[in-house]
Amino acid sequence: MDHSKTILITGATSGFGLACAEKFAGNNYQLIITGRRKDRLDHIAADLENRFGVEVLSLCFDVRDRAAVIDAIEKLPDEFRNIDVLVNNAGLAAGKDNFDEASLDDWDTMVDTNIKGFAYIAQSVAKLMIQNKKGHIINLGSVAAKQVYAQGNMYCATKHAVGALSEAMRIDLLPHNIKVTAIHPGAANTEFSMVRFKGDQVAADKVYEGLEPLVADDVADAIYYCTTLPPHVCINDLVITCTQQADCFYYNKKG
Repeated sequence: MDHSKTILITGATSGFGLACAEKFAGNNYQLIITGRRKDRLDHIAADLENRFGVEVLSLCFDVRDRAAVIDAIEKLPDEFRNIDVLVNNAGLAAGKDNFDEASLDDWDTMVDTNIKGFAYIAQSVAKLMIQNKKGHIINLGSVAAKQVYAQGNMYCATKHAVGALSEAMRIDLLPHNIKVTAIHPGAANTEFSMVRFKGDQVAADKVYEGLEPLVADDVADAIYYCTTLPPHVCINDLVITCTQQADCFYYNKKG
């Protein structure tokens, strides 16, 4: 198979991850896609191979499972071990409650996914990149990595951690010629809000009322751009919002 480069995308069954899979497949990347929904993952892999003529390896595991992450990366076939780009995307928000009323289960889910799982996959892939003496890690943060808002407590904390870990990776991986880019999207219309509000469509829709929010393709385009720059250029930190959003607090919502 004559492919240009290899990309690994976590959380590739929806949202930013799926949009990235389509964007990079369309640009002749060989793909490794991961997720927890095996049927959906396999369907996406077959669809991308059929549409773009690229090789796609689908790996079904939960990033929270440390042993599963390490095992999956250690057992990658030789032809998929030269990973050029990691899109470290798997993450979620669970609940939007006052600090004293928040579900501890929601907190555990976010910490285990957004910090621990995020770090497990990054470290496992970084070890391969170090062997290859090159690589680019794209970490998905959020505007919640920059500001804390009411009822965002643990979600904001986990995304602040993504920002800190991105800085730490950039420093520690500097001798190995590995780029690290943190991407921080604002309001984006994906499955994100449906997950946060546990399937409450009305609550999810209200988030984007009066806005033309980002869509997943907007973020995938920005991620792809970051990976196409010359070898000596790295975008370290990129905040992306729709035009009607200035930050976590200021919106120009239309009636």
